[in-house]
Order: sequence, then C-alpha cells, then structure tokens
Amino acid sequence: MLRPATAFCLAALAAGPALAQTTAMTDNDPYIWLEDKDGAKPLAWVERENARTLDRLERDPRYRTYYDEAFAIASAKDRIPMPEQVDDRTLNFWRDADHPLGIWRWTSEADYAVAAPRWTTLLDLDALSKAEGKKWVWKGATCLQPEERLCLVQLSEGGEDAVELREFDLSTGRFVEGGFRLPTSKQGATWVDKDTLLVSRDWGQGTMTASSYPFVVKLVKRGEPLDRATEVFRGEPGDQLGTYAGTMTDAAGNRVVVIERRDTFFGGEKYVWTPAGTRKLDVPARTFPSGMVDGRVIFETSDPWGDVPAGAIAWVPLAELETGKLTPRVLFAPDARQSVQGVATTKDRVLVTYIDNVRGRLASFAADGDGWRRTALPVPENMSVGIVSTTERSDNAFIAINGFATPTMLATVDAASPAAPVTVRTLPARFDATGVKVEQFEAVSSDGTKVPYFVVLPKGARLDGTMPTLMTAYGGFELARLPTYLGATGKIWTERGGAYVLANIRGGGEFGPKWHDAGRKTKRQVIYDDFAAVARDLFARRITSAKKLGIYGGSNGGLLMGVELTQHPELWQAVTIQVPLLDMMRYEKIAAGASWVDEYGSVSVPEERAFLAKISPYRNLKRGVAYPEPYIWTTTKDDRVGPQHARKFAARMKEYGLPYLFYEDTAGGHSGDADIAQGARLQALQMVYFAQRLIGPATK
Repeated sequence: MLRPATAFCLAALAAGPALAQTTAMTDNDPYIWLEDKDGAKPLAWVERENARTLDRLERDPRYRTYYDEAFAIASAKDRIPMPEQVDDRTLNFWRDADHPLGIWRWTSEADYAVAAPRWTTLLDLDALSKAEGKKWVWKGATCLQPEERLCLVQLSEGGEDAVELREFDLSTGRFVEGGFRLPTSKQGATWVDKDTLLVSRDWGQGTMTASSYPFVVKLVKRGEPLDRATEVFRGEPGDQLGTYAGTMTDAAGNRVVVIERRDTFFGGEKYVWTPAGTRKLDVPARTFPSGMVDGRVIFETSDPWGDVPAGAIAWVPLAELETGKLTPRVLFAPDARQSVQGVATTKDRVLVTYIDNVRGRLASFAADGDGWRRTALPVPENMSVGIVSTTERSDNAFIAINGFATPTMLATVDAASPAAPVTVRTLPARFDATGVKVEQFEAVSSDGTKVPYFVVLPKGARLDGTMPTLMTAYGGFELARLPTYLGATGKIWTERGGAYVLANIRGGGEFGPKWHDAGRKTKRQVIYDDFAAVARDLFARRITSAKKLGIYGGSNGGLLMGVELTQHPELWQAVTIQVPLLDMMRYEKIAAGASWVDEYGSVSVPEERAFLAKISPYRNLKRGVAYPEPYIWTTTKDDRVGPQHARKFAARMKEYGLPYLFYEDTAGGHSGDADIAQGARLQALQMVYFAQRLIGPATK
C-alpha cells in the first residue's frame, strides 16, 4: 500500500521563467491592484460587490428554502459515515449541525457493521478551534505502518492548501506531547520510522518554487528543531509541483521510500531513498508507483513504458528497484473506450476501478506465477464505482456505488473472492426520483469527435425546448467526471422540474491519457468546442434551448465557463463561474498558477502565448456584446487559484457596463467547504441565481 506524503498534490502549480513578455500587456491592466489578495483596498472593493450581490440573491424568497434544504442534506445524521480501515478500528471524519467543523472519531470493525455504531471522538475541530482562536479545517491524516498508532494530522486554517502537521496517538486519543509539529506551510511528510520523518516544506528563503511548492526534502528526527533537519534531496526552483517523499508497504513486511520530483505537473523523476542515499528509477515522466503487494510494485502510467501502453497499470519485482533498471510487465491495459480510475492494494490483491464508456467497473488481480489472474467483480450497471478504503491486514475493502438518481451505496468486497459486493449502507433518498430518467447521448464536435454526455430528465419532462437545464463539465488535468448522486441539486433543481447535464468533454480522463492530451496547451480549443457541441445537441433533441440553459464549473471548469461566455454568449442564459482562472496572460504570476504550465502552456513560449491570448476570458471581453449576466464567485482563502482572476473579471465587466454578479466568501479555500453552513450558502446563492435567470421571479 502506498502512503503518500501528507501534501496537497492535485491541481498544484509550478514555477516558470521570468515573464518579461507580459510587461506591455500588464502595464495597461488597470486592475492589477485587485491581485493584492489581502490588501485593504481590494477587500473594501470585495465588500461593496458582496453587498450588491447578496442584496439581490438573499432577498429572493427562494433563498431561505434552498439554504435550508442544502443545509439539511449536508448535515443529516443519517448520512453514510465513510470508513477508513486503520489497525483494527474503523475511523471516520464527520460533520453535522452539532459539529460544523467536524470530529475525527473511531469505532470497532464489528460495531461499524451495525446500524448505529458507538463512536468515540478522537479530535473535535470545533473545540480545538475555539481553544486556539483559529478556524481549523480537516485535511486528513497519515499513519505510520504497520502499527497504525502514530499519525500526522493535517490542519488548515480557513481551508487553505497550506497546512500544519501535528503528531497524534490513536491509542491515547491525544496529540503527542512534545511530538512532531510542523508549522503551517504547503508541505508534505512521510514516516520513515516512529522517530523519523522525510519532510518537504518551506525551510526558508530559496526552498519554495515560484508556484509556492516545496522542492527540498529533509530528514527530521524526533525531538530535534527543524533547523537541525538534514537535507536528503533537492529539486529545482523552476519545478512546477515541487518534491515529495512517500512510503510503500505491503503485508509481507516490505517497505520502500520513494521521492518524486515533479518538475512538471503531470510528470517528473522518481528516486528510491535509503539512509545510504537516493537511486533514480528508469521510468517515464508520467509513470508513478501506486502500491505494493507481496514484493510486486504497482505503477500507473500515462506514458508508454516498454511493452506497457499509456493508460495501463504495470508492475515490477521489488528487487528491480534496488538496481534502478526496471522491466515493466502489464497488469491491466484498458481498451480504447476504457480508463483506469482507481488502484488500491489489499493484503494479497490489487483492486482496480475503471470506466467503460463512462460506466463503472471493478476488478481484482491476484499474483499468479509470473503474471496476474483477473477476477471481474459484479457491480450495478450505469453507475460509478469508487474505492473508499483498503487495508493490507486483509483482502476486505469498502467501495462506493453512485448514480445520478440512485442514492450512494457503501458496500464491502472480498478482493479474494468473485462474489458480488455486499451493500452495508445506503444513503436515504434526498429527493424524489420518481419518474426521473437518466440517458446517455453523444454530440459531434468541431473535428468530428463523438463526445458523450449524460442527461437527467425530471418527472414529466417535455421535449419541447422549454425545460430549465443546468449543464456542467471540467475538461482538464485528466480528471474524469462520473455519475454521482445529485443530492442537494436533485432536491433543489430536479425535484422542481429542472434537467441536469454532465458533459464528458476532452481534457478529462474519461478515455485515458489520449482524451486528456487531445486538449492540452495549444490544442485545448477542442475542449471548448466539445462543450458547445453538447449544448447544440441538447437543442437539436429539444431537451432545452439557449434561453433555458444554464452552465457552471469551477477551477479549470471556471476557465471553461469564462471561455464559453466570451466565445458563445448566444448559447447560454446563465453562467456560474466558480473559483476560476480567467486572466490567462497572467495566470503564471497568480497564486500557484505557474505549476499548471504543463496543462495550459506558458506566455514565455510565443506559440502558447498567442493561443492563451486568444482564449483568455479576461482579455477577450468586449464592450457592447450581449453577454448573459454571469454569477462569479470565489473565496479569499483560496491559495491555489486565488480570488484575483474573479475580481479582475468582474471589475472589467463593470468597466464595460456589462451585467454581472460577484461574490467572494472569506473562508473555505479553493473548495469552498470550510464548514457545512458555507457549503449550503454557496449552493443556495447559486441556485437562486439560476432560478432567477432560467425560471423567473419567485411566485408568492
């Protein structure tokens, strides 16, 4: 099993060269001052904009109803307590109305199997926050193997990616007095043994990339101050995602420490570390270890590797890591319409979730001579399947099964048996799905590529082009968007007669690395064409029309929304732009932006600069164009993308006399989930906006 460094590693950003070429353009940018994230003048501007937006959205009589519904669903005590198998316990992090910031708790494996387990609280974040005068947000924990008693708990103030690490003893239920405590930083740490960590963090001047990630790994000993830590590896200041260490273990007692130097977002160098030094592994850039079973090391690769195709799962004997020269063997190779989604190891098996034309599949692999024996594990059709928890103490695992209109099911699976998963908990229905219909269609994009998408039609849907419809997508970073239970969206939107659409556009991982690579850097116009093609296909099928179609997306999906607003204003009536990138000529200079050069390209490369200028929403807004009024929201605490893009975009719309709404929450980080109330508030504000734009004024 791979125990990665306790660090933020998804959607981080890397350092790039000095961007001298942007000088002329940025000198003429009147809203550079809004890039001062925490400055008094920008925050005063935010306060004025928030007051205007909230006055409209919160005054709508639907707001309180939507908020109450979203809050009730998010805080319901009959939610599934998702398990984590640690030692002989089942751990869970839980939020509800009584614990808005959450509690970390445990129960026995036997007690978890009953309907109402008896939980013992390990850590109460609300109480800790009150005692320390901070708003601590849970970011997870990594426990020392194989004892699984000592853990490094990650705490974020307000939801930022930067975290504080504290040592916690599961046997006493307390922080370890005098134990490891690493001050707030974007950082990662992995256990070498009970008295030793490998840590990458801000060690002082010259140890963080330009994209704000650590690239120096040091050995930290128990009881010693950080300034006495010993450097063991150093990346480069220009690396995009930094350098981190992680530990792989298996049930046979094997243990390997791997250091990953992420010089680009998607790839980098890998090294095996021992007290004697580091040894570089001869693997492709986009090939990464996933775990280990009985001395066989499992890798996922987005690059071809010997006889292993891109997008496959490979393995090598542990002994080959000692030489650094690896000969990869295929464990699983998906076909053209399949894509690996998750890989986890148990005591004796490798558990794999993959999608087949965006439908979930599950398989188990057992070592068999010089190869592996595959066993397909049956799961319901037209659902997504995700691995929730595994342990190297047994072959038992937990999986989650989701559908748009099917409440989440938690099931156990014996990875060593061909038996079907056994459902142990089912989420109570959060909306009335009677008569709801889920269909999958394909749209034809600008280059003839067929792009799949899902439509969730409400009860009594009439295909006459008048149905209020919400459509979303992501389209980047090889991340697949899969069917998940609609929950609050189903309650607020579907139950009231609205349709929902999920588009599986290029740039994502729905069909493996090739689907992603098709839209990277200067090729990403096809991503935006795919999304527009799905909209036109909806119109052709009479599911909805431009006057009834609203779209939304966040982060990279927020960039997607900005591009669709500026390139195709005629296709949408409502556009919600969440925590977005929008100024693509300066994104490398804002927050962690430089780490995404591998996805978007760089203004320092003439061809890429020209393309970024062509698609940048902030740079392509025009006076006098009939854009639909967008709702742009972000958070002050976002230290990943940053609120700067959203602020500047709204300010430019105001300058041009264009209609818009802007809201910036003061907490929650990039994900906007500091607590339950914040999530419910953001959901309600967005849904009121959509109701106003697609349905009309509230009726009394």
